[in-house]
Amino acid sequence: MGNMGNMMKQMRQMQKKMEADQAALNAQTFTGASPDDLVKATFTGDRKMTDLTIKPEAIDPDDPDMLADLVLAAVNAALAEVDETTKKSLGKYTQGMNIPGL
Repeated sequence: MGNMGNMMKQMRQMQKKMEADQAALNAQTFTGASPDDLVKATFTGDRKMTDLTIKPEAIDPDDPDMLADLVLAAVNAALAEVDETTKKSLGKYTQGMNIPGL
């Protein structure tokens, strides 16, 4: 019974550490930019967009698709940074497990 108690204690400690790491990740901000920094998108670690900056020269009324492409590039760059940091920060808890999204 002692081994089971120790194992449960270790699991609780690991859960607390993982929760602290997740909270620290969520508090970080990640900014992605399009080519030439015409559009910048900022997200928190829990993937909430907090800012979107569009430079006036990115807005061409004759080419709205270009602006859409720039926004997509900035958003995807920021989310890729969130994913990479998440893997580095929380991957140690899921090492050897096949958990989608991590």
